[in-house]
Amino acid sequence: MVIRVKLFIFAVIALFPCALAAQNIQLHYDLGSALYNSLSGRPKITTTVEMFKPDRWGSTFFFVDMDYASEGVMGAYWEVSRELKFWKGDISAHIEYNGGTPYIKNAYLAGATYTYNNKDFTRGFSFSTMYKHIQKLESSHQFQLTAVWRVELASGKLFFTGFADWWREPGYYGDYIFLAEPQFWVRLNRFKGVDDNFNLSIGSETELSYDFAGRDGFYAIPTLAVKWDF
Repeated sequence: MVIRVKLFIFAVIALFPCALAAQNIQLHYDLGSALYNSLSGRPKITTTVEMFKPDRWGSTFFFVDMDYASEGVMGAYWEVSRELKFWKGDISAHIEYNGGTPYIKNAYLAGATYTYNNKDFTRGFSFSTMYKHIQKLESSHQFQLTAVWRVELASGKLFFTGFADWWREPGYYGDYIFLAEPQFWVRLNRFKGVDDNFNLSIGSETELSYDFAGRDGFYAIPTLAVKWDF
């Protein structure tokens, strides 16, 4: 079961000359099979690669998730999105693709994103409202709402981020699906005595879902995780 991870830097930062590209690699140990008998076959290991790159016309973001079992890679998911903005203000145009195996249909999204950041960029959120075309679904014309947030605490030592998606997909998982994945990280290089270039974070992600991935009802599935930022 692929663990989805959302945007870790807000695309609005791309509008500022000081913005830099960013990448990270994450390793998650999934506790779902230990908490739910119905998830006994769920892969325990997931890796995530994320990339964010701003430019003069907006920003590009993608991530790739891969799930592992003793037999090898058991599932994959990737997501790529583009924010476009040629005007002043807090609204940008948004286009996105989602897809993966073994159970995720191709989806193409387009809409608008509102983004807010405080003055020092330690707190912010974005909200996107999108048309969603789900390939090979009888009722393929649907919608999705997405919220993304980030909060830095204790002079950046602690980092709380995540996303929440709500969309309609009749006849597949359920008519309406909810998925949120809050993450909490401790950045080791923000502590006194740790080299600034030691970009390791330790933390956790919790998958909160309702009628997602063929499951009935609500699930809360935590992970233990490490992350390296480049």
